[in-house]
Amino acid sequence: MMSFVFRLAKPFVQRLDPERAHQLAIAALRLLPAGAPPPSDERLSTLAFGLTFPNPVGLAAGFDKDGAAISGSLRLGFGFVEIGSVTPVPQPGNPRPRLFRLTQDEAVINRYGFNSAGLDVLLGNLAAHERGAGILGVNVGANKMSADRAGDYATAITAVTGQCDYITINVSSPNTPGLRGLQGRQVLDDLVARAIEARDRAAPSAGSTPLLVKIAPDLTLTELDDIVAVALTRRIDGLIISNTTVTRPASLMDTALAKEEGGLSGRPLFALSTRILAEAYLRVERKLPLIGVGGIDCPEAAFTKIKAGATLLQLYSALVFKGPALIGKIKRGLVSRLEQSAARRLADLVGKDAATIARDGVERA
Repeated sequence: MMSFVFRLAKPFVQRLDPERAHQLAIAALRLLPAGAPPPSDERLSTLAFGLTFPNPVGLAAGFDKDGAAISGSLRLGFGFVEIGSVTPVPQPGNPRPRLFRLTQDEAVINRYGFNSAGLDVLLGNLAAHERGAGILGVNVGANKMSADRAGDYATAITAVTGQCDYITINVSSPNTPGLRGLQGRQVLDDLVARAIEARDRAAPSAGSTPLLVKIAPDLTLTELDDIVAVALTRRIDGLIISNTTVTRPASLMDTALAKEEGGLSGRPLFALSTRILAEAYLRVERKLPLIGVGGIDCPEAAFTKIKAGATLLQLYSALVFKGPALIGKIKRGLVSRLEQSAARRLADLVGKDAATIARDGVERA
């Protein structure tokens, strides 16, 4: 149904201000009739950080910041949905306009700046959502004017532990000044230690919740080494690779909009995010699962991410251009590629090409 509506509405929606179109998409998902999501092929079932995902294709954070359309998003056929980023107290984010479509490039630039209705609103939406209706992650951030950003993460983690299936620490948004500085080894180690303490303190009454960290694609390999060292030492449950990029590939065709400040996502992010994914996979040595994000807009791109080292996948920007039919297309494509391989399950192919991709990079799928 949503795919049909998207095809009809696309010409109109593409003429709207991008942020207004985003708001309409959230509203449409809230109005979806109740029902089970389309079934996934059993061969796509994926185990990661103690959870069994019906398929590895997830919705990335940033689409549903306040958890207003959790059930509707899951009914599109995603194996999991991640909401947020949520900040402890409400904040408006950066002034508009702050979202830009680069249609020729199938890319998006955003500089939202952690606009969030705050924890109270998100918790209310979580309470209204039926637990167990699908795997749900919550992405947490820090308030822009906070004097104690690590404390903000701890506050949010304490609040959502037990209310979702996993929690993501977002230290990689480029749109909050100084936030990416939290990826430095000592700062990140201190932050993660406080995050784990907050999670574990809430666990006796709420149950333990896996804790992940989302990182940037613009890291040096030394910086990546430091992040992986912290993740392994502190026993983080997984890494999400990656957030948006502040770089602007020379291949961008929409040169006017490319000058806008903010994080670039979508098709042009694929090569950069996939290479850093492969580098991370080689460093974690299968000790923790990775979620691959960035430029997934077709089955081949999804399959390449898996071979680069992703156990799970997330997408968002491609939906702007290709609509919700893309979810089923990717799942069918993964099954087809699995059948063409000698592997019995996708997990057998995770990281198969990581060394090659880390060395040579990857062509756009």
